[in-house]
Parts: sequence; structure tokens; C-alpha cells
Amino acid sequence: MKILHTSDWHLGSSLYDRKRTDEHAAFLGWLVDRIGELDVDALLVAGDVFDNTSPSNRAQEQYYGFLHDVSRTGCRHVVVVGGNHDSPSFLDAPKSLLRALSVHVVGEKREDPAEEIVALKDRQGRLEAVACAVPYLRDRDLRTVEAGETQEDRSRKLVEGLRAHYAAVCETAERIRSGADVPLIAMGHLFATGGRTVDGDGVRELYVGSLARIGADSFPAGIDYLALGHLHVPQVVGGSERLRYSGSPIPMGYSESTQVKKVVLVEFVGRTARPTEIDVPCFQPLVRVSGGLDRILERIAELKKADSDAWLEVEYTGEEFVGNLQERVTEALEGGRMECRRVRNRRISEQALRAVDESETLDDLDLDDVFARCLDKHAVPPDLRPGLVLSYREIVQGMLEADAKAE
Repeated sequence: MKILHTSDWHLGSSLYDRKRTDEHAAFLGWLVDRIGELDVDALLVAGDVFDNTSPSNRAQEQYYGFLHDVSRTGCRHVVVVGGNHDSPSFLDAPKSLLRALSVHVVGEKREDPAEEIVALKDRQGRLEAVACAVPYLRDRDLRTVEAGETQEDRSRKLVEGLRAHYAAVCETAERIRSGADVPLIAMGHLFATGGRTVDGDGVRELYVGSLARIGADSFPAGIDYLALGHLHVPQVVGGSERLRYSGSPIPMGYSESTQVKKVVLVEFVGRTARPTEIDVPCFQPLVRVSGGLDRILERIAELKKADSDAWLEVEYTGEEFVGNLQERVTEALEGGRMECRRVRNRRISEQALRAVDESETLDDLDLDDVFARCLDKHAVPPDLRPGLVLSYREIVQGMLEADAKAE
């Protein structure tokens, strides 16, 4: 039997207000092709199908269109669990209809563990695997709140609750397997102990104010393969090849731009899992350009000469004040295929608003004072200040007027 493990699609996501629709369309098309070429029997999607709980019509169209396309490949099963970004009720709403396409959806924790079990059968109706489709388990699913409990109490309860839930689901799965030599597959959307992240990837702790992370020993020993989601970096858990994160299929930010994204193909011989990572192509290059102005313009020229279509994030780290940085970058990009999604000036820092004395707070400053501090901090020449102040005030006035209309 062959399964393909993926997660964290984040359909409908944006990068600095630029929709990722084309990237997701390219990935889903590529995934359908791989499923057909590799003769995959079951696809596992371990949460965060969508980027938010109210996905756009276009994101929904991509999701349902993909499920329809998969049904025509020969893949017999698709198992989808909810992640922390997903709306459980939204995912679950069409589950009865999707079951006709052999798509099994578990958006949130069920009271009856048996409702999180999917019996995967071959074309002759014989059991070939049992899947424990465990979704993202919310705080309220795992513990009861008691007066006076400490942070340690809370973390302990969360870990104990998660262990107990996996134990109950896997115990039910074992009864369904009934000693047959078929694999027991589990899914989850959680933050495992020792899990690797990268700065700015948007991955966050799942339980607010908690130190609870789940170790490899938290899962029942009878699990033959554990397909996890939530962390965007492909990795194994606790050094075990059978406990894995597939990672996100497209970089969710510039901090992930140098990663090679993966999906995981798992072939079973009896109950023995043999996982292989498959590289996902880069459908939209993301490039971070940093340095002084000369270096930034030089790097843009190099990329432009290579006919790059990258989306750029420009970080200015020079010491000199550059009053028209955005304009210089825009000018450098003219005639090429690249887009600049963000310009960051590292010289703007917390020190720009450093208090004059210890008793001063931000409440003591008005909007003009704040801007004046920024000008002082960056040693803006006096002849440039009047024009900058005028533009700043026009922007502030426009924002205030827009807020008034909204009210």
C-alpha cells in the first residue's frame, strides 16, 4: 500500500497582500499528477487546509476542484483533518457528500473515538489499513479549568489529555484491525517536542501560555506511521522515521524561501513503513535582497539580467539616510518581471522612539512628535524635512478621514 502525506496548504493565504492563488493552483495540479504517476492508494492531509476560518470562494473552489480531480486518478481514499487555522464546522459541513468520493473529513474532536477511525479498504473490500484521523485538539478538548491551577498544572493536563485521546482512538483502531497484518496510521496537528521552525514562518504555540509540547513517547507504540501537520519544516519526530512532519508545500514567507519543500510517500510492506521524501517544485521564487543601497541595486540588476520573476523583499541595512528608497527600488525593477512585495528599512528601530527621560511614555507624544523623533534619529537633513512632514501629515489626515467614514 502507498500513502502520500501532506499538510499546511494554507489555501487563500497572501504574502504582503499578494494572493498566492497561482502557486496553490500549480501545487495542487502537480500533486494530482504525482498521485496518479505513483499509483497512490491514500492521500493524508494533516490540517491547515485553509489559511483562515472563512476561506474565500476561490480557495474553496481550489479545494473542492482538487478533491474531484483526485477521485479520477485511482487514489481510493483521501483523509483530511482540521488544523488550528481551519474552521471545524466548515470542513465538516460537506463530509457526508464528500464520502461519496471516498474523502473522509474530521474537522474537530469527536466524543466517540470510533468516529475518528477510517477503515481503508482495497478494491475487493478487504481491509488494507486503519487510519486514526485525529484533528487539531483545542485546549477545551483536552482539559477542564480549575481554580488556582498553575502553569505547570495546565501544561501537564494538556499533555495528559492528548495522550489519553490518542490512546482511546488507537485502542478503537486496534479492535477494528483485530490482529490483521495491516498498518495502523495516525494523523495529528500539533507541536512536537524539539520541532524545528524558522523565524517569521507564522507557526505559533498552539496552547496559549503553555509549555506543552508533545514527545514521541506520547503516542501509542502500535502506530506504524504518524502523519503530522503544523510545522512548516519537513522533519522527523524523536529521531523516528515513522513519525513525521511533511511541512508546508509552498514557502509561507521569506524565512522559508531557501527551503526545499516536500511531501512524503510512504510504502508499506506489511506493517513496516518505508517513507521517502519527494521534493516539491518551487512555483514562485521568493528572494530577500539586503545590504546598502549600492548592494541592493546591484543584486536587483543581477536578478533582472537573469530574467528572474521573483517576488522580492528588500531590506536596507546601510547607515546613510535614503529618503527615496522605495522609488529607487521601483525604478531598478522597471523593464523586468520581478515584483517587490516589501521594502524594509532596518535603520527604523525601537531606538527611533527612545524616550528623552525615563518618565516619558508614548502617551506624552502626539503624531507630529513621533515623526519628528524618527527624523532626528535618522539624521534627516533640514532641507528634506518640510516636504517629508507635509507628506506625512497628508497621509495621517487621509487615514483619519477613512476611519471616520468607516464609523
